[in-house]
Amino acid sequence: MASLFLTLAVITTGLYAGFLLTFLIAVMPGLAVLPDGGFTAAMRRFNEKVPGPAFLVLFLGVIAFPAVPVFTEAGEDTWPLLIAALACAVASHLITIAGNIPLNNALAASEGGDDTEARTAFETRWNALHRVRTVLSLAAFALLAVAA
Repeated sequence: MASLFLTLAVITTGLYAGFLLTFLIAVMPGLAVLPDGGFTAAMRRFNEKVPGPAFLVLFLGVIAFPAVPVFTEAGEDTWPLLIAALACAVASHLITIAGNIPLNNALAASEGGDDTEARTAFETRWNALHRVRTVLSLAAFALLAVAA
């Protein structure tokens, strides 16, 4: 049973890390060249669509699936890798919850206002937090892949 959860952990963490990496290397650089109104409109629409059911399965699975083998005896031989992966995933989620989501909410609340001001308050900080959570998620994926 622990091997099933480890496999699910690798899959969900890999998909989640890939999603974050895609935003880092393609989506955000593409949006960066847009004028302020286009950038803020696009980010607002992404922020409305991302927290759907499929994303939530990944977001929760990244924590839940590796936790099962960590807290069972079946994970003893890979325990250090699993703990490190889980710590990276939790840290990434904390950054998302404490940093990126409040920025997303502030951007949403600014709709109808000054897009230049909204972008200035959002883009640099959001990207910095996103880089950190992406690296943490990639590290969690690598650790889980080695554990598997």
